[in-house]
Amino acid sequence: MSATMVVGSLLLYTRIPSLTKYYMSELKLELTQLVTDMVPGQIDDVMPELPSATGPAIELPASPF
Repeated sequence: MSATMVVGSLLLYTRIPSLTKYYMSELKLELTQLVTDMVPGQIDDVMPELPSATGPAIELPASPF
């Protein structure tokens, strides 16, 4: 019984880093998808409409040469 507990503890201890990496990557993927879905809607609300026409050209200052 003691040997089983030791072996089980060692297996769990050696698997913790890989389990942590797996769950962190899943969490990052889910958060990335959530933010990606939220951003376009907010950008469209904030951006002003583009002008349909422009004004006259601005003259450049005279060259001193």
